[in-house]
Amino acid sequence: RLLYTDPVSGEKANTEAEISFYAAQDQVLISQNKQLDPKSIDQYIANGGYAALAQVLAQANPEQVIEEIKASRLRGRGGGGLPTGRKWESCRAAANGEGKYVVCNADEGDPGAYMDRSILEGNPHAVLEGMIIGAYAIGANQGCFYVRNEYPLALQHTGIAVEQAREYGLLGKNILGSDFSFDVEIARGAGAFVCGESTALMASLEGKVGEPTAKDIHTVEQGLWNRPTNLNNVETWANVPGIINRGAAWFAAKGTEDSTGTKVFALTGRVKNTGLVEVPMGTSLRTIVFDIGGGASDGGKVKAVQTGGPSGGCLPVSKFNLKVDFDTLAKAGSMVGSGGMVVMDTETCMVDVAKYFLTFLQDESCGKCVPCRIGIDRMLEIVTDITEGRGRPEQLELLEELAETVAEASLCALGKTAPNPVMSTLKYFRSEYEAHIEEGLCPAGVCRALI
Repeated sequence: RLLYTDPVSGEKANTEAEISFYAAQDQVLISQNKQLDPKSIDQYIANGGYAALAQVLAQANPEQVIEEIKASRLRGRGGGGLPTGRKWESCRAAANGEGKYVVCNADEGDPGAYMDRSILEGNPHAVLEGMIIGAYAIGANQGCFYVRNEYPLALQHTGIAVEQAREYGLLGKNILGSDFSFDVEIARGAGAFVCGESTALMASLEGKVGEPTAKDIHTVEQGLWNRPTNLNNVETWANVPGIINRGAAWFAAKGTEDSTGTKVFALTGRVKNTGLVEVPMGTSLRTIVFDIGGGASDGGKVKAVQTGGPSGGCLPVSKFNLKVDFDTLAKAGSMVGSGGMVVMDTETCMVDVAKYFLTFLQDESCGKCVPCRIGIDRMLEIVTDITEGRGRPEQLELLEELAETVAEASLCALGKTAPNPVMSTLKYFRSEYEAHIEEGLCPAGVCRALI
């Protein structure tokens, strides 16, 4: 009764390898969550923890560490996909002044996304070790975790990890007897989605309103308290110890040429098997949704998947052979983002989906710049009209023009990516918009005014 039963064959499974949800994964990061007590530094050390840090401090200079990260071709897992090694290199080269910072962005605000939360809750020392190594490479002596306040267990486990690391001489002055000193603080995010953006996050840390600013000067040159600051998210930092321990070639052997390593996704929505999924970059959407996810739940039929969180694009089943990597999804009108992945079936109205995500983004927009503030409002008005039977054919062209303007003219990534749900649904599901407008019909039977 306690064994997993395959929903198709009815056979019981004795091991993870026999369960399709796990069999097609390559769990590098999240597999450690099953092996360790997150509140025990001794267990982490017994499993090879902090060996990468010891190796770096004893055998490598900062430039060598940066070259290893560059050779791995690790790209940021927080959404931007910027090359991590080059980012570290730029921060190290920045004028030192009064010191530098490294920051861990754990302000995971995407609805239904919990990749960073699971890593911090299950293996916070891996993230901390990555940050210490990064600080050594960059030349920073101070760091900060910026953790979403709605993650109490992650905050608790991170706090325990920091205190234990201090007790073991892994934080503080002259770490492991070296000349390198570094310590971290923990700050709680105030719940604003926009604070996942780097400049808004740093403004929040300084006690200001969490609003983005123009990136005329990059944060690696002038960030927190006007000092050079390197910001990476939880998953990016957690990958660093493995790269040092196993080598850049090991990491780069997974994934694709331009998107190396594995990526953790939160698979949710109308799919049989929901949960955290870790696969090599370049794995197809079809493999994730059907082989791992098991296809649509409740006997339904898969219609689309949205990748990249609330400002990601919606891709139809006809695009499920696409590889999940930074560049391929961007060309298709979506993005990897931080790793959210929502499956939709044929009972989902794609116009209603666009309305749902625009409503979220309207609520979360800081309102600082006009294109984002007014543009999202106007797009939402039009989509709402369409779902309530007031749509007109000429509004589709206006919707496309608005989406292009918001994407081009907005100040930060929230505004620049906010039109993705609209643009992608117009591109791949235009017939549903036309049915709402021209026939007064919602094909999925979702929009009440059109039933």
